Amino acid sequence: MPTDHPPSHSLTLDASPLTIAQVVSVARRGTKVGLDTAVVERLNAMRTRLDALTTDGNAYYGINTGFGSLARTRIDSEKLRELQANLIRSHAAGVGEPLGEDVVRAMMLLLAASLSRGHSGVRPIVVETILSWLNAGLTPVVPSLGSVGASGDLAPLAHAVLAMMGEAPTLDDRTPQDAGIEPLTLEAKEGLALINGTHLMAARAALLVHDFDRLMTGALVANAIAIDAFRASASYLDPRVHVSRNQPATAEIAAKLSKLLQPSEIWKSHQTDDPRVQDPYSFRCAPYVLGAAIENAAYVRAVTERELGAVTDNPLLFENSDTLDVVSAGNFHGMPIALPLDTLAIAITHIAGISERRVFAILAASDPETHLLPYLSHGPGLHSGLMIAQYTSAALVNEIAGLASPASVINLPTSAGIEDYNSFGPRSAAKAARALELTESVVAIEMICAAEGVEFHRPLKSGPAVEEALKRIRGVVPSFSADRSPAPAIGAVAAMVRSDAFHDIFDFAASGKQGE
Repeated sequence: MPTDHPPSHSLTLDASPLTIAQVVSVARRGTKVGLDTAVVERLNAMRTRLDALTTDGNAYYGINTGFGSLARTRIDSEKLRELQANLIRSHAAGVGEPLGEDVVRAMMLLLAASLSRGHSGVRPIVVETILSWLNAGLTPVVPSLGSVGASGDLAPLAHAVLAMMGEAPTLDDRTPQDAGIEPLTLEAKEGLALINGTHLMAARAALLVHDFDRLMTGALVANAIAIDAFRASASYLDPRVHVSRNQPATAEIAAKLSKLLQPSEIWKSHQTDDPRVQDPYSFRCAPYVLGAAIENAAYVRAVTERELGAVTDNPLLFENSDTLDVVSAGNFHGMPIALPLDTLAIAITHIAGISERRVFAILAASDPETHLLPYLSHGPGLHSGLMIAQYTSAALVNEIAGLASPASVINLPTSAGIEDYNSFGPRSAAKAARALELTESVVAIEMICAAEGVEFHRPLKSGPAVEEALKRIRGVVPSFSADRSPAPAIGAVAAMVRSDAFHDIFDFAASGKQGE
């Protein structure tokens, strides 16, 4: 199981919304999960009422009928178990590379949390089995492709449930019995409840929101280093400018960049004698671009946090005095997640695009006022320096731009037209995740090039926070005093961006501490 940190304290599902931090903790750190006793009691009570419906002679979708366009087909009571098992088997139709272990674990956690809220009619053993798999580190093999994100994430969830039934493989080839877990046997409605939800796309959204915050911290650090590497003026960070623009997120980015740089000796060295009037947009307009990105990410975070408290099954069960209402609706539709994830990919594209442009400007060294040599080579001609790092960044940005094309705007109907408008949210999530992964390398390239650029201005120093960031970068990437392959450096710094390597960098700015 991928782990950032040792397992933390356990989480108890009590029907309240999950937090993004809890999802990350279970998905990536192996946090144990339990079920509140009050939830068990509620699930038992709802299940008793649902069981009574199976013998009252009426038709209830997904309980004693077929599924999708087969909803008008009644199923005999003695075949309801077979109906649910067949549903899982038939819907496990995914293809492609398996989803990452953290994504599958997050999906399973969200499934268990949704079911625990008591509107799906499953027995406690169903939720407890999912939690047993999580706690045992047992993860189903779930193909990454196959969900249209409207009738829930049917195929991915079906693969996960089929493994819990003992009929499909796990990532480490263990069986439920190897972990001391009995294979899951499904009763009426339980198969449908297990696969009829937005749990894959919502899980990916939660992980993406978490990872976006790390990416943005890295992007800010890279941007700040680049400002001093290029000997940019930084006058555009003046807070008065951003008050007049009346965009709080823009002002926030400008303030953070200024905080990282202050008090920079490099900036002060050319504050009064620099003949350049204005810097390129990739420097001067970074607060507006990155500010728009973080505002978009805040919107995605808010939508995701709401989804972490949702029930996305169909039909849903509601107590009504002495009766139980079975309500067919469309809570499984993924558009509330798909649209935000599509816009997140666009925001990520701009983080990458403006980063690559600063790399281009630094390596071009076309203005002598930058005090840089072409491609940051210490022997231009004999040594190519970091020339091709910009090519790599450009190639990545090209792919990222393609990933920004929204998945949710292209509709293809399914289930003989009954399911005639789908969200394709899982593709929105997959594209955003790929864009974010590639952008980590784009930001890493900017960090490497900007760090090398600062070396040309020594013995002058940047601000304490930037100097601390440079010390950490130099801890994994020595200076490029002569040509060598940049690939290992890009990989190492991208891993720093992906991790918590810069999470406390603003503490150095706030404290005024200088990195040793």
